[in-house]
Amino acid sequence: MTATDTRNFEVLVTAQEAYPRLEAAFLAAKSEIVAGFRIFDPWTKLRSDAARAIGDTWFDLVVHTLNRGVEIRIILTDFDPVVRMQEHRYAWQCLRAFIAAAEATNHPERLNARVAMHPARVGLLPRTLLWPRSFKEVGTQLRKVQEDIGAHLDGTPYLRDLAVKRGDTLSPRKFPPPPLVPVTHHQKLAVFDAETLYIGGLDVNDRRYDTPRHNRRGVDTWHDVQVVVSGEVATEARQHLLDMEDVFSGKNARHTNALLRTMSAKRKFSLPFMSPVPAISEISDAHLEAIKKAEQFIYFETQFFRDETIARALALRAAQQPGLSLVMMLPAAPEDIAFTDDWGPDAAYGEHMQVKCIDLITSGFGERVFIGSPAQPRPLSSKGRDAHFGAPLIYLHAKVSIFDDSLGIVSSANLNGRSMNWDTEAGVTTQSKAEVAQLKRRCFEHWLGKGADDAFYQPQTACDTWAARAAQNAQVEPDQREGFVLPYKIGPARADAQILPGVPSEMT
Repeated sequence: MTATDTRNFEVLVTAQEAYPRLEAAFLAAKSEIVAGFRIFDPWTKLRSDAARAIGDTWFDLVVHTLNRGVEIRIILTDFDPVVRMQEHRYAWQCLRAFIAAAEATNHPERLNARVAMHPARVGLLPRTLLWPRSFKEVGTQLRKVQEDIGAHLDGTPYLRDLAVKRGDTLSPRKFPPPPLVPVTHHQKLAVFDAETLYIGGLDVNDRRYDTPRHNRRGVDTWHDVQVVVSGEVATEARQHLLDMEDVFSGKNARHTNALLRTMSAKRKFSLPFMSPVPAISEISDAHLEAIKKAEQFIYFETQFFRDETIARALALRAAQQPGLSLVMMLPAAPEDIAFTDDWGPDAAYGEHMQVKCIDLITSGFGERVFIGSPAQPRPLSSKGRDAHFGAPLIYLHAKVSIFDDSLGIVSSANLNGRSMNWDTEAGVTTQSKAEVAQLKRRCFEHWLGKGADDAFYQPQTACDTWAARAAQNAQVEPDQREGFVLPYKIGPARADAQILPGVPSEMT
């Protein structure tokens, strides 16, 4: 997993940088593109001048790419139709758009696109216990999709098994208990000609588009990080995408040297279980090994911090290494809690796990930890969690880990049990000091601004200077702040937290 000095390594911050680079990779592909995304909407706007010379949306770029003779294989994530019915419908809408793009070419056979749902299912016993809630959830979801009933029944698989149509109304089917899918494919990667890999935390649709300035409504912000890497890891990522179904069915996965993955398999006997069988935990293993070796400084950007195993490992290492400090950037609130009114016990349970993990590392590190959250430099009058210190929050979705100045990880995986053990995740690691330095500089400059001095970057002083900058920003008006960084507030998370007895922590 050691990077060579000759490979290409590009860090892309926000979709304003990442989307044009992905478009350029499609335009440059010679023979083959193999990709896997949680969401890839062909109706997403194109952003680069070169791509916009072809058309307005990714639909046009897919048509152009296929007509050039390039084969495209793409796997889109399917979602549990009970609790994620709208995402389930959206996935199939995206697939139909890809198929339509292929049919608009001279060679539709060059496209191999499919929607993939993980084969693991919640066992019959917990599914039966959850029957009343599942029935209610299906009813709630159906009420949200009443406007186009016929299309939903015909164009969305699995919905026929969940719903009964009575005239112009869809009602939840009472029997049998609906199947529940506990796992999703959360990866976001594309491989070009088995040579170049585009990978990280960013899916493709207009919701995820944002700029490094984040100068839009808080609900429209989306901070993410992707990297483009060449070499062995690209070949391994291609093979990973081609071999996915074998691993999900329980077959042994191929060994990788450079690609990091999380993968799980369906259980042969699932009756009492809510969980799949963990099969590959390379992303978790890489983090735990790096924590054990960390000496001076750790930096995280993560959408969620809910993995108790990682939290305890951090606290233990803090006790062993008195000179070790930690800086972590989190969103001020989860997306559903910040921007919607219909979040429920699952979101509250996620807040419980995050509070628990933050308490662990705070106890272990003491004053050697700083946890920050970003907000825009403009005022927002709101009593909800969409505001942070009187400003619109910036929604942070990136997954970046840096250990000392010697190791960096960029992936699709959050620091939660789901990403570390259940969902399908993919990422890259680098031990090249030049690549780690590039990753660190791009991440730090984004939050602090390019005028931040060396004290923010040096392992011995970073934690204190980040904390001081955040505290100073919290005391002045939003338009007087330097950079985006502010202290994370644990109080609102603690107030919204709720324990769900019997529910695995990996569900969050």
